[in-house]
Amino acid sequence: MTIRTSHTVKAIALLASVALVASCGLPRSGPNKREIYAGSVEKKGNAHIVTVTPEVTRATSVQPTFGFSPSFRNAGVVASDMISAGDTINVTVYENVKDDPLLGNTGQRVSGLSQIQVDGQGYIYIPYGGRIKAAGQTPEGLRQAITRRLEDQTPDPQVSVSRTPGEGSTVSIAGQAGLNGVYPIEASTRTLATMLAKAGGVTVDPSIAIVRVTRGSHTGKIWLNDLYENPNLDIALRAGDKIVVEEDSRQFIALGATGAQSTVPFESETMSALEAIATVGGLATMSADPTGVFILRDESEEIARAVLGQPDLIGDQRIVYVLDLTEPTGLFEARDFQIRDGDTLYVTEAPFVQWQKTLGAITGTTTAATGLANTANAGE
Repeated sequence: MTIRTSHTVKAIALLASVALVASCGLPRSGPNKREIYAGSVEKKGNAHIVTVTPEVTRATSVQPTFGFSPSFRNAGVVASDMISAGDTINVTVYENVKDDPLLGNTGQRVSGLSQIQVDGQGYIYIPYGGRIKAAGQTPEGLRQAITRRLEDQTPDPQVSVSRTPGEGSTVSIAGQAGLNGVYPIEASTRTLATMLAKAGGVTVDPSIAIVRVTRGSHTGKIWLNDLYENPNLDIALRAGDKIVVEEDSRQFIALGATGAQSTVPFESETMSALEAIATVGGLATMSADPTGVFILRDESEEIARAVLGQPDLIGDQRIVYVLDLTEPTGLFEARDFQIRDGDTLYVTEAPFVQWQKTLGAITGTTTAATGLANTANAGE
């Protein structure tokens, strides 16, 4: 009677375990392939399921493009000693008279006019010469202008002019630069690259550094590496330019059976699906389904029309791109397909993993039930 009771308890426990597993489900990292495909537009869902092909890769290979407008690129390099508002000018006048000099005392042939600041309108004042336009001129040009003003009042004046850069001929550097601050435009720092070098370079990885320049109401930005590789991007600076070095803020989300489940920043200007998988530690060897690698993206109307071949689509579309790494060209497709900012990389678990979990849950539940039965029988 006792043996029959024991077998009955075990059978009931096994049936109860199966029922429990079937009704409650098992822990997992997300939906399986079948559930993802069930959400497709073809099955009345709200996402388009698209297998990645070379044609799809070409249609979706759109990355943010940076650059400077013609107004930035066509601006010539300013003269190394161009005078600007706010500069300080030192003028020395040598007069060819001894008894009655124009600017100095009797017997004083040399007169110095120091620390003359160029006003906001770009002018300076010279005694007996009046207001003279200085901004936009070189010291040599200003020297000639002062000489012309004085030569009618004192014979053959010899004029010397020197300039000290002021706030009016400076640029500001901020963000992830080596040393933020306000820097004068000098002979050695008249272009963007040389000014950045003056500021100590950048404090972030150059491959993800972005340089933004604001001039008045216009702004342009470029990748730092592009600045070094393309001399045409090394624009001439102008007084008042604001230079900001930024770290690339793009990121994607990795979920499912990957080496890490987190928000992942981009590590370069471009990132392929294969690089994204490698960045998070690859596929989880014991659980990932290499036929179920998905890229979830809100695609723009223009690209969605090209990918789906539906010119009548209106608005952005949810698209799930599918990569099968077991296909002969699967790794090549993953290598060529570009990840974009805000993408979600999701890898499903292999069906075998769910089967293992089911068996483990059933076995564990049955073992527990058997233990309880044995304890009960021992007490009889």
